[in-house]
Amino acid sequence: MTSSTTPGGLARFNALEEHAARTALHEVCASAAWVRELLARRPYATADDLLSRSDTATAALTPADLAEAMAGHPPIGRPAPGDPTSSREQRGMSDASRDLRAEMLELNLAYQERFGHVFLVCATGRTGEEMRDAARERIGNAPEREREIVRTELGMINRIRLARLLEEEPA
Repeated sequence: MTSSTTPGGLARFNALEEHAARTALHEVCASAAWVRELLARRPYATADDLLSRSDTATAALTPADLAEAMAGHPPIGRPAPGDPTSSREQRGMSDASRDLRAEMLELNLAYQERFGHVFLVCATGRTGEEMRDAARERIGNAPEREREIVRTELGMINRIRLARLLEEEPA
């Protein structure tokens, strides 16, 4: 497929030098294994091919790879300073009441103590209350069940971020 028939964002992504593509993918997902898998399959014929490879790579992450991916996500309600991606994704917490923010902090800490990692939820489009409710619901899960939920949430986040990467205009 030629670049003239490839959507612009995908053509730009496919044409990136390997280092630039690695950097862009690492901003999507902090797992080196995930990044390597997506880089190895370039160029992609369609955005759906890229998203499908992302799903496959996410499903194949080892527990250590999954932990590495989760380490790249700030706690809900505390987006990383200067990180427009986490701020945008956690927008539902921006107008949260002081009580809701305090409760989310407590839930984040309890969750991290129970599972050993950040509470990961696809926050895009969710209200602060919805994120809080998800944390309340999931904190009682068995670790094995929670790991699979985290994998599913990570897959959704990766898809949203990849789609945004393909939509962005070059800097």
